[in-house]
Amino acid sequence: MNMRARKALGCLVLLGYLALYAAVAATLGAYLLPLLPGWAELIFFVVAGIAWVAPLRPLFAWMNRDS
Repeated sequence: MNMRARKALGCLVLLGYLALYAAVAATLGAYLLPLLPGWAELIFFVVAGIAWVAPLRPLFAWMNRDS
């Protein structure tokens, strides 16, 4: 698969993953945030804002790999 096709496919996977991640994070937040104190809410938002990157590292490496 050439680089252009890998990047196009990777972008589609990325968009799908981000939509799913955002839906799960929002649903989880809707259930948890009313129960948590303020300091725990901050931790939730920090973790939810950063955690989406780690699973995508292999995808980014695959998209930028030479054939």
